Amino acid sequence: MRIFKQTAAFVFLLGFSSILAFAQSGTGVKGKVRNAKGDGISGATITARLKGEDVKSVKSDAKGNFQLTGLEPGVYNFVFEKSGYGAGVKYNVEVKRNSIVSLGDNLALLQDQGTLVLINGSVYNQDGRSITGAKIEIERIESDGSTKKVGSSYTSVSGEFTFRQPEGTAKFRVTATMKGVSGAKEIAVDSAGIYRLAITLNIPKEKQ
Repeated sequence: MRIFKQTAAFVFLLGFSSILAFAQSGTGVKGKVRNAKGDGISGATITARLKGEDVKSVKSDAKGNFQLTGLEPGVYNFVFEKSGYGAGVKYNVEVKRNSIVSLGDNLALLQDQGTLVLINGSVYNQDGRSITGAKIEIERIESDGSTKKVGSSYTSVSGEFTFRQPEGTAKFRVTATMKGVSGAKEIAVDSAGIYRLAITLNIPKEKQ
């Protein structure tokens, strides 16, 4: 009879421990990490930090979603990191027992300028004056000579534009168009940094 009681007590303790483990695993946060365009960032690391110490981490899935559970109740800071992006922090988030706190679905990380190719360009007319509102089209020139459009924009009031790409060796063709007049320049890049170019459009006087 004594053996039965001990066994029953052991089973009860196991069951009680399972309940505690389940309750603890249901304590945490969830959310979604995105880039500046609103696309989910996969593989971002989300770290729970309590009183200055990193407690637990998880990575976002292919769509940028994550759920970090198994936390003790407390007030946390959550750090979001991904190679090529600046780190983000969500401060003073209170996590309560048996509750999953939503941190939101728009936890945006901005690309680290130090890991980008930045093409800064200016568009002028034949008199050297800046052209506002010129259409800019950027194409990547492939090794076989074919091209692929990778971006478009318009010049600012100062006649300038900026194009951002991940670092790496590439060659681009930048075309500016205004009032039916176009001009183009090619530029090769090989690493992260700022690359500058200027395009002059010979717009007839009557069109200016």
